[in-house]
Amino acid sequence: MPLVTTTEMFKKAYAGGYAIGAFNVNNMEIIQGIVEAATEEQAPLILQVSSGARKYANTTYLTKMVEAAVETRSSHLLAPRPRR
Repeated sequence: MPLVTTTEMFKKAYAGGYAIGAFNVNNMEIIQGIVEAATEEQAPLILQVSSGARKYANTTYLTKMVEAAVETRSSHLLAPRPRR
């Protein structure tokens, strides 16, 4: 599943009437937990990194961890949850 811009995500969310959660991440365990929960709920999400995390963590490591999460969790990351 490719990463998409927030513009594309927000257009879909607005049209579909749902919200997109944004979560600060700074290590592998947090990324895995957030992505697993979003996958189970079939909820879209935004993973973001705070300036503090960027100061102490190598940006390349953070980027690769997010890319790995997207690759291993595949297509459900951006699928909206069905309305009830």
